[in-house]
Amino acid sequence: MPFDLAPSSHRRHRGLRNYHAGRMAEDTVALGYEARGGTIAERRWRGEGGEIDLIVETPDTVVFVEVKQSSTFDRAAESISPRQVARIMAAASEYVGRYPAALSTPMRFDLALVNGRGEHRILENAFFG
Repeated sequence: MPFDLAPSSHRRHRGLRNYHAGRMAEDTVALGYEARGGTIAERRWRGEGGEIDLIVETPDTVVFVEVKQSSTFDRAAESISPRQVARIMAAASEYVGRYPAALSTPMRFDLALVNGRGEHRILENAFFG
């Protein structure tokens, strides 16, 4: 009897639901940055080091944003791992390497949390402390 290697309908549905929830969370956060005068330079930028959800340019800083969505802000914050932080930083270094000033470009790493009601909080400089 052959094995059915196709994902179950439930898994496909859950994956699609999570994908759309993540996109909506990123859209909400992007609108927040734009409302504060930022320009969304990239969404889901992928380099060799990893993926960055949002890259926001402000007049004086490039902001790399990791967006985490869950039922509560605390659960969203708990879902980021040190390994993810390292990948984000590696990807950010690769991204700013395209700038004329390269690594002397002012950068900031923010963590954007989105709860189950679609509210968001931005933790600036979240990966340093």
